[in-house]
Amino acid sequence: MASISEIQEDIIAEFGMFDDWMQRYEYLIDLGKSLPLIDEVYKVEDNIIKGCQSRVWLHAEGDKDAVRFTADSDAILTKGLIALLVRVFDGQKATDISAADLRFLDQIGLKEHLSPTRANGLLSMVKQMKFYALALQAK
Repeated sequence: MASISEIQEDIIAEFGMFDDWMQRYEYLIDLGKSLPLIDEVYKVEDNIIKGCQSRVWLHAEGDKDAVRFTADSDAILTKGLIALLVRVFDGQKATDISAADLRFLDQIGLKEHLSPTRANGLLSMVKQMKFYALALQAK
């Protein structure tokens, strides 16, 4: 399995193939469409990420050796963002997730190209995923 760092390098390379942000947004939307569907039983209030302007459900399970994430959103761009994060973190060790430096977010220019509320939502998603990893580490 690829490391968090290797996956980030792949994402940076993929985004580098596009000339402009319209193409990158389309790519993000496509990523959202390929997100494995979260089981309906996890689409509950407890799994909604606070701080997102659209509704984002995130479920984590597993143990400290492999954290599995599933997610969904009612907004197509946000679904692409969570798909990107699931791709980076899914199946990784809890310690690697909680210690991860998500440099790819800056390197692909994502933060500057999101509205302030979306950028805050993205940070909330990252925080929640790291929080789940920390909780699984403690078990």
